[in-house]
Amino acid sequence: MSAPDTFAQTAGVREERPGREQAVRLNVEQASYAYSASEQSVPTFTLGATSFQSREREIVAILGPNASGKSTLLRLITGTIAPLSGRVELDGEETSRLDVRTRAQRIAVVHQESPIIYPALAGDFVLQGRYPYGRALRFANTEDIEIARNALAQVGAEHLSKRTMSELSGGEKQRVILARALAQQPRLILLDEPTLHLDIGAQVELLERLRQLAQENRYTVVVVTHELGLAAEFADQVVLLQHGRCLRVGTPAAVYQKELLEQVFDAPLDVELGPAGRPRVNLRARRGEDIT
Repeated sequence: MSAPDTFAQTAGVREERPGREQAVRLNVEQASYAYSASEQSVPTFTLGATSFQSREREIVAILGPNASGKSTLLRLITGTIAPLSGRVELDGEETSRLDVRTRAQRIAVVHQESPIIYPALAGDFVLQGRYPYGRALRFANTEDIEIARNALAQVGAEHLSKRTMSELSGGEKQRVILARALAQQPRLILLDEPTLHLDIGAQVELLERLRQLAQENRYTVVVVTHELGLAAEFADQVVLLQHGRCLRVGTPAAVYQKELLEQVFDAPLDVELGPAGRPRVNLRARRGEDIT
């Protein structure tokens, strides 16, 4: 049977196992970094010491305005750069010390833009997630095809497998890109501004799906975002950054303090707790100004 045909089979769901309290999966301990043009020059940007921990099934939002250090923290977590001080560990191992293949097997990254080099079918695009296991697309075996098909099914995109990536809408393409990350069978999924080009309906659908996937597959999920409302609704904890400083870490209810958020985002805000105990944030018109 050819690869496209196998995508039409029925999907399975990974079994959940009850257990004791989960150990720390991601440990960021006093990690810092600085960018400089040379070793002798003054740093052009510094991320100060940052600490937080996360367990499986948790969603962490790294929140802050532009140029706050979100992308730098993401790179420290992926291990593509090593911290100047402190450490970043995944299941007790420093991510920057993992070899490239092992890192790709354990950590999946969904970037803002995933370039499509050639007009790939969605099913073949998801199979690229099997590269860390040493098999090129043309050598994909039955197991690889089954894993990729199941990844598409988990994001509700199995019906898109025979369509080219260029034919997909923004929301459909984001689901397929997420499926490629799932095909890596990672422990940690990192997403860099995943809702940036999506309408509000697609944003909510994506984050609801991430919540479901984290629960069913025991992923730890880290989302870099500047979307206050979405982070408040879906994150288990928030890491709030500004100008390279980690200002606060905690649950959304603990981090979302009116004066703090107004300072960080330089905007007049109203913050209140909803019925479920999660904060709601609304932009308030500046005094003397009309918003139309």
